[in-house]
Amino acid sequence: MQRATGPDLTATELYAILLLRAEVFVVEQACAYLDPDGRDLEPGTTHLWVSDGHACAACARVLTEPGGGHRIGRVVTAIAHRGQHLAGRLIDDALSALDGTVVLDAQSHLLAVYARHGFVADGPEFVEDDIPHTPMRLQRPSA
Repeated sequence: MQRATGPDLTATELYAILLLRAEVFVVEQACAYLDPDGRDLEPGTTHLWVSDGHACAACARVLTEPGGGHRIGRVVTAIAHRGQHLAGRLIDDALSALDGTVVLDAQSHLLAVYARHGFVADGPEFVEDDIPHTPMRLQRPSA
């Protein structure tokens, strides 16, 4: 498991992360959208990823929200590595370093995955890029 803040990512690490996100979110899920949203290199952004020695096998991004709290997003696993619980390990690792409110927008078919980590639905389902999503929230003890 690797971890780096936005400014500490190397070009090679960022490229591997963006490549995996494009392979799954843009190509596999057929969602034409601009994934690099300007937040990947923010000082308050943390990237977590697992490498298979050649490529990024799974990754997630944690944002520090402007109003406080944190947002987990861009959780993705390469097709060849699914079923190994890599996303769950990334979420556990992310949560181990967070306190207070943590939110995310889960693809609705993955609600149970996030519920295993203590997240609960926190609003109505919405559709983004033709994929149903549900906002979720977890209240962590404050340090």
